Amino acid sequence: MNPELKKALQSLPGYDPFNTDKDCWYFDEKVAWHSVDFVQKYATHVKGALARKPLELSEFQIVTMLNLYGWRHKETGRRRYRQAFILVPRKNGKSTWLAGLCLYSQAADPLRDLGGELYCAATEREQAALVFDQAKNMVLQNEELNSLYKIYQRALVIEDDASSFKPISADAKSKHGFNSSFICYDEIHSAKDRELYDVLDTSTGSRENPLFIVITTSDYNRPSICNELQDRAEKVQQGIIKDDTLLPVIYKAEISDDWTSPEVWAKANPNLGTSVSLEYMQQKCKKAQDTPSFENTFKRLHLNIKTEQAVRWIPMDKWDENNGALADLTGRRCYAGLDLSTTTDITALALIFPDDEGCYDVLMYFWCPSETAYEKEKRDGVPYTQWIRDGFMEGTEGNVIDYDIIRKRINEITQYYPIEEIAYDPWNATQLANQLHEQDGIPMVQFRQGFVSMNEPSKALEALVVGGSLRHGDNPVLRWMASNASIKSDPAGNIKPAKDKSTGRIDGIVALIMAIGRATCNTGDSLSGYEDDIPIEINI
Repeated sequence: MNPELKKALQSLPGYDPFNTDKDCWYFDEKVAWHSVDFVQKYATHVKGALARKPLELSEFQIVTMLNLYGWRHKETGRRRYRQAFILVPRKNGKSTWLAGLCLYSQAADPLRDLGGELYCAATEREQAALVFDQAKNMVLQNEELNSLYKIYQRALVIEDDASSFKPISADAKSKHGFNSSFICYDEIHSAKDRELYDVLDTSTGSRENPLFIVITTSDYNRPSICNELQDRAEKVQQGIIKDDTLLPVIYKAEISDDWTSPEVWAKANPNLGTSVSLEYMQQKCKKAQDTPSFENTFKRLHLNIKTEQAVRWIPMDKWDENNGALADLTGRRCYAGLDLSTTTDITALALIFPDDEGCYDVLMYFWCPSETAYEKEKRDGVPYTQWIRDGFMEGTEGNVIDYDIIRKRINEITQYYPIEEIAYDPWNATQLANQLHEQDGIPMVQFRQGFVSMNEPSKALEALVVGGSLRHGDNPVLRWMASNASIKSDPAGNIKPAKDKSTGRIDGIVALIMAIGRATCNTGDSLSGYEDDIPIEINI
């Protein structure tokens, strides 16, 4: 073998395909380069300025394909690698590349089966369609491919060998009965369970040369099918587990690396300087340094560093910079959020008053049972009784909160401030909300606590704090809750406060987020600064 080719085959991070106990593999250079030539000829960009132009494969893509398609068993001629785990950060040009791999595996791979069943899988239907639609458009744009395929809305069929290529997602009504020959599973880190993976994995049993490619960015540090597969791939990479049928392609930074360093970016991003520009990484790194909740998103999605789902959130130095005195609130329109506690805990009402310069004044009301305030003081280590005496919190008589008192106070508050809406979580506030709306004439709006509802206003709160545009009057109860707040993210990067992971009560922060959500919805403001980062994933 040419020494330069051997060196290239050994260039995947931490992995040497020649380090095997078995002397039964050989490398078919002609077939290996055939796969590369096919993709570079037929895989074309389908959108934007590069539309219809051929994909120029990067070094890591070429090396991956050479290994994946070139290795054979000496006696049987069957393919060596039947699985590949490819871990690359976002923006490293995987969709167009994957589409090309799918077309090659269906139309030109010498080891393809007659009656092949090829699938592009993902958790969500839209994600599964991304690669398929790229492949479909490649076929439509090329006369040679177009003459080979029958094109359907959700299938590419080659009638001569009875093969089909289809997208499939975890929400498909039926995921059984497959006889898969080729599978690419895109972004498996977002899988809510392992069912789709297991169904597809076991569907390859009757095929002589199946190929299952998993390509993904990093998951959180949690039990998941993604982390299970990554753990095995890393052990194969390191030689801890001997599995000559699994190709590990792993690009990532370590938790101990300096995540602000361009050298670390290059380590994790094999296409840095091509599909992912240095300017883009600089921009996102700067945002991660300035915006606390985006730091973990940057590390996970752009450096493949596993991060925790729940992290401490609001930087208290920035919070304290927003402690200016409230402006005159008389007659100003306002929006409110009501976080109604259980009868033994804290209830919070947040009023926010947007001004014409994009700033918000915050007026907070808190209630807790007077008889349990001292017990809470000992438990939480904060001065509940002092807050009650100083007027920052209202104590209701008895050992449980009297919702009638809260209703009465809210009606009194509306006499001073023209509240446009009060947002509330219907989970445990339906009766009080109905009374306030139907009997008292106060506009009440349901505001659920899932990622879809909480994501944008949570990011808006963060932007207001970091930007110095939230005047909270140094309310000590709200400050304590801000210091307690942690957030958690879903796989798409949406955030919301994590009551179960926070170090103490955060009711006031939750109420404040709901109020901001209604204010930004009605004023049309966009405060998060995340418009182009992460697509919203529906995960209530």
